[in-house]
Amino acid sequence: MLRAAFLSFCLLLAGWSLAQHEGHEGADAPDLADHSGKEKAEFNAGELIMGHIADEHGWHIAGDFSFPLPVIIYDTQRGLHVFSSARFEHGHAAYDGYMLHDGGIVAVDANGQVDEAATANIWDISITKNVASIFLIMVIMLLVFTSVARTYAKRAGKAPKGLQSLLEPLIIFVRDDVAKSAIGPKYMRFMPYLLTIFFVIFLANITGLIPIFPFGANLTGNIAITFTLAVFTFIVVTLNGNKNYWQHIFAMPGVPKWVLIILTPVEVLGVFLKPFVLMIRLFANMAAGHIIALSFFSLIFVFGATSAAVGYGVSVVSLAFTIFMTILDVLISFIQAYVFTFLSALYIGAALEEHHEHKESIV
Repeated sequence: MLRAAFLSFCLLLAGWSLAQHEGHEGADAPDLADHSGKEKAEFNAGELIMGHIADEHGWHIAGDFSFPLPVIIYDTQRGLHVFSSARFEHGHAAYDGYMLHDGGIVAVDANGQVDEAATANIWDISITKNVASIFLIMVIMLLVFTSVARTYAKRAGKAPKGLQSLLEPLIIFVRDDVAKSAIGPKYMRFMPYLLTIFFVIFLANITGLIPIFPFGANLTGNIAITFTLAVFTFIVVTLNGNKNYWQHIFAMPGVPKWVLIILTPVEVLGVFLKPFVLMIRLFANMAAGHIIALSFFSLIFVFGATSAAVGYGVSVVSLAFTIFMTILDVLISFIQAYVFTFLSALYIGAALEEHHEHKESIV
């Protein structure tokens, strides 16, 4: 509810600012040229926000400085091409017949114009910012959990120490309050999967809040990432569903056959809606957090364009709300990792549930 209220507030202010700007353009037509004859670049809040939450082929660090990432293109007509994203000069230059356009790689002709036919032949498998962040999280998890496993081996039967004492409560929490309660006696089979998705989502959420290289990527705010995680849960549930689970989907026991004509399609649709809900819930919550924080920052420049004094005044409120939302996002990072893991465990538990016969006792 807080996220929805803040997001609505930011959208209303952004709409008001845009209307004011358009009104000034129509009425006064202010001169945007400075004394040197060059046009001043106007602040674009939408471009700033979308540029932050979207994936990119370079890792922006500060100002005009970005850490270049490998561009890997497979062109069905020209073969494989591998080069640095620095060749694109932040989207201002073409290289080897390719260039960045609206965040994606397109083919261009000799005049620098986009060639739609050639672009259709491109398979972009580059190491983007989000891909690099996934590798970073993988390395962090391998190092952390390898260290914890060694500590357990050396200190068997002793009190936890260091990283072990930090992670043990979380592992026990996932085991007892998520896996065991939702799945039942067979929960240990799925502990590796549930622990993996919990810590991957949690680390992705937390590192996304740190605006310092090599962190700050909006992983779980990218629907491709949440889609992939939801597909993993769908595969696990589908492969482990027992006879009773599939029978309840395609031919629910005790239901008249004419009702099954309506009920079976609904149940089949539910099989795909469950991972869809997982995907949208995680994506919407984490993307909204980044959008709200950046919206508050944008208000400083939007109001600053009307008056420097107003901009300074708004900056105090914007900074306070941004800090508040960041602190709230730390809590939400844990909650969303828990919710995704718990719902996955619930779906797995439903797929494993056995049919129970209820017999009347004879007295």
